[in-house]
Amino acid sequence: MKAFRSLSDVRISISAGESDLPGIVSTYLARIRQKKNLNAFIEVFEEEALREAARIQDKISSGTAGKLAGMVIGLKDNICYKGHTTSASSRSLENYQSIYNATAVERLLKEDAIIIGRTNCDEFAMGGTNETSYHGPVQNPIDHSRVPGGSSGGSAAAVAAELCLAAIGSDTGGSIRQPASFCGLLGLKPGYGRVSRYGLIAYGSSFDQIGPITHSVSDAALILEVIAGADDFDSTASDEVVPDYSSLLNEENISRKLAYLSEPIDHPGLDPLIRERTLGIIESLRSEGFQVDPVSFPFLDYLVPAYYIMATAEASSNLARYDGIHYGHRSLSPGDRKNTTIKSRSEGFGTEVKRRIMTGTFVLSTGYYDAYYGKAQKARRLILEKTREILAEYPFIILPTTPRPAFIQGTMGDDPVALYLEDIFTIHANLAGIPAISLPLGEHPNGMPFGLQIMSSGFNETGLLSLSNYMMNTLSLA
Repeated sequence: MKAFRSLSDVRISISAGESDLPGIVSTYLARIRQKKNLNAFIEVFEEEALREAARIQDKISSGTAGKLAGMVIGLKDNICYKGHTTSASSRSLENYQSIYNATAVERLLKEDAIIIGRTNCDEFAMGGTNETSYHGPVQNPIDHSRVPGGSSGGSAAAVAAELCLAAIGSDTGGSIRQPASFCGLLGLKPGYGRVSRYGLIAYGSSFDQIGPITHSVSDAALILEVIAGADDFDSTASDEVVPDYSSLLNEENISRKLAYLSEPIDHPGLDPLIRERTLGIIESLRSEGFQVDPVSFPFLDYLVPAYYIMATAEASSNLARYDGIHYGHRSLSPGDRKNTTIKSRSEGFGTEVKRRIMTGTFVLSTGYYDAYYGKAQKARRLILEKTREILAEYPFIILPTTPRPAFIQGTMGDDPVALYLEDIFTIHANLAGIPAISLPLGEHPNGMPFGLQIMSSGFNETGLLSLSNYMMNTLSLA
C-alpha cells in the first residue's frame, strides 16, 4: 500500500477500488509491528481497529459515513478513551482504565475516525524529548539516535513513520508543535478554549490544549472542525461558533500583512541555518506580495521563567490527587497514611515529574507565592498585552518553532534548564492563549527537518490554516 498523506488520498484510493479500509488498517498494523523499535505506540487496538474498519467501510459503501471516515488516528496516552488504559505514560496510572471518553475522542468516533492505538508520551506530558515516559523513550523515525520531541513524541513519530494517518496530542508549552518540527510534520495548537479539555489528564490547566499532528493542512483543519466547540463538561471551552475550517482554506481569509519577531531571529541560541531558512521564507512571502515587517518583542527572556513557574505550580496542584489513596499507584509496603502517600508518590512518579511538582509546590508556598507565582502572573499579563498589541496591527506573527533540529538522545543529561530553554519559541502562544501552528520548513544539513511557526490572534484558526495552506502549496518548504 502506498503511503497516504491526507484523508483525501485515502478516499480517492477507496473510491477507485485500489484499496479498502480494512486493508488500509491492516497495512498500518503491519507497519507498527515492523517498526516496534520506535516505541511510538504503548498499546495497539488491533482487533478493535479491524472491526471498526469493516463497519465504517460498509458506511462508506452506503454513503452514510462521517466526516472522518478513512482517518486512522493515534491517540496520545493522556487523553481518555472509554474502556481503554490511559496512563499518561506513568507508573502512577499504569493500571487505570478510563470509564468515559474525552470530549475530543467522543467527537472523533462520532465522525467515524478509527483510533488504532495509544501513543507514547513524556510522563504526564512533562518533557520535550519523550525520554521521561515510564514505557521508555521514543525514537525519531528519521534518525533513531535522535529524540522525536515531546511531550507528544509518540504521536509525531507514529505519523512520520506512516503508522497512522494522523495523531492527536496535547500542547502545554509546545508539546504538539515541537515534535511536529522534529519529525517534519504539521502540528496545530488551537487557541485556549477552542477544544474541550474534558478527558485530558491535566498538567497545566490554564495552558493545556488538544490538537492534531498531520501531514496536511486539510487534515488538521478537518480534525479541528470535528473536535472544537462548546462542551457542558468543560466551563473553559469557548462557545464561539466553530467555522467549517476544511471548506475555508482559501486566500480570501488571508491577511497580506505579517510580522516576524526580531528577538527570536537574532537569538544567539538559534541555529544559523534555521535563521537563514526563516529569513528566506520571509523574502519569499514578500515576493508574493505580502508585507512582512520586523517587530520587537521585548519580553522573550521572560517567557521561559514565567511559564515554568506557573506550569509547575498548576502541575503541583493537579497531581496532588495521585496519593495512592484517592488515585494512582499504591505502594506495596505502605505504613500509616503519611508514609503510604510518600511511598506511593515516590514510586509512582518519575524524576522529571517529581522535579516539577517540587518546583511548583515551592513557588506556591508561604513566603514565596508573591515573589514567584504572583510576579509570573504579572509577566504573563504583560506578554499577553504586548502580543495583542502586535496582532492588532499584524494578524499573523512568524517565528521559528525550535532553536535547532532534533538532538541526540541523552544529551540533555541532568540539566533541566537547558531542556526548558528548548521551549523558548513555543511557550509564547500558550502564555497568550492564542492559536499557533508549526509547518515543515526545510531540512538541516544533518538530514533532520525543522519547522516554521505562525501565531494568530484569538480564535483565528481559519486565517491561520488558510495562510498555512497557501504557504504549503505556493512556497518551497522542503
